[in-house]
Amino acid sequence: MDTILVIEDKESMLDMLTQTLEAEGYQVVPAKDGAEGIRKLADGSIALVLTDLKLPKKDGFEVLKAVKEDNPLLPVIVMTAFGTIETAVRAVKQGAYDFLTKPFDMDHLLVLIKRALDTTRVATENILLRSELSDKLGFPKIIGKSIQLQEISEKIQKVAATNATVLIQGESGTGKELFARAIHYLSPRKERPFLAINSAAIPHELLESELFGYERGAFTGADARKLGKLELADKGTVFLDEIGDMDLTLQSKLLRVLQEQVIERIGGSGKQIKIDVRIVAATNKDLQKAVDARLFREDLFYRLNVFPITIPPLRERRDDIPALAASFLNKYSAEVRKGPLGISDEAMDILMKAPWRGNVRELENVVERAVIYAEGGVIRACDLGISESSILEALAEHVPIDGPLHEIAQAATRIAESRRIRQVLKQTNGNKTRAAEVLQVSYKTLLTKIKDYQLEEKGGE
Repeated sequence: MDTILVIEDKESMLDMLTQTLEAEGYQVVPAKDGAEGIRKLADGSIALVLTDLKLPKKDGFEVLKAVKEDNPLLPVIVMTAFGTIETAVRAVKQGAYDFLTKPFDMDHLLVLIKRALDTTRVATENILLRSELSDKLGFPKIIGKSIQLQEISEKIQKVAATNATVLIQGESGTGKELFARAIHYLSPRKERPFLAINSAAIPHELLESELFGYERGAFTGADARKLGKLELADKGTVFLDEIGDMDLTLQSKLLRVLQEQVIERIGGSGKQIKIDVRIVAATNKDLQKAVDARLFREDLFYRLNVFPITIPPLRERRDDIPALAASFLNKYSAEVRKGPLGISDEAMDILMKAPWRGNVRELENVVERAVIYAEGGVIRACDLGISESSILEALAEHVPIDGPLHEIAQAATRIAESRRIRQVLKQTNGNKTRAAEVLQVSYKTLLTKIKDYQLEEKGGE
């Protein structure tokens, strides 16, 4: 449910707008003057601003300026009873989504609001998924076009504007920190610090001091007060990577942070320090199993698991491999100054089939190594260092090992046939008639298998 900030000094008009918008399912935050409206912008859940131009204390242009300084993507629709073409042009030039002259048709306003919200969602998704916008606005690059990545993008957009704790789950190398940074940079906390801590890489004793800080004299070597990451990130975001490796004692202290938003420095003699931080945690472990084994606190798990996001392994979103490989290729070819490099069809075919147990991180390493080996302006299959046996092993993982032999044989056949059909369709540029000849099957049989294996997008006449 989207929240709309409505700024209108006439009470009757404000009431009518509020009732109309709430009837359409929106939440409304009302304000009776420009100054109050600007103050209420601090509520990070605002999805759209509807403001009058002629307002007491701060006028609509001042509101528009404040909105765009706070969040350039937040849409603003301006209303006025004294509309002129010059005023409308000025408002749009300063960033207004659109301009309405009173009296206006409420149905037209509702259509305008829906269009503005949809446009903003697309723009936000582009920031997440298009590297040029990521560079321009300082966002982390999230590369890919798979359905899974699109769904994760939608989840990030929904949760970013809130203060909800997020738990990101996924195998090592899937890029969990990248997604955590995206949540931070899309949130109202984007101007405040983002601090990342790897719970598995720091010994327990040091991790506690890193998180909570310490007072002078708290232990041998504590010659001066040190502020912890939780205190330094006040009003910002702390990313706790590999949270599943955190010591049980430290888990209880983190639970208190989540519950009460207070910390105590080591050696602080009970002095509580109020903080305001958002926690985004990540793990490559099954925390529910860790809870069952009493290796992870159940109460902390539920506190962390408010909004779970699971990053699928690369082998389950292979549609992202070409874009990722191209990005890494551009990065490392520039670093070694080899000039533009391409990837041969054979090399790309291997990349698409490889098991990628190390996920995106492993793919990046493979491409970096291949760039070093590459000759003649193209990366060849032999430059990748990926053996055929590892690919066959990955294919075998999709074949069931339990059950009757005929079921195992059928599963293996489906995998082999679907891959061969896809390969031939690519070789024939999608010409199914020619593909049927190469595969030595009838055209009708090929069509049936393409439909059965869901390969329609891969081929066409």
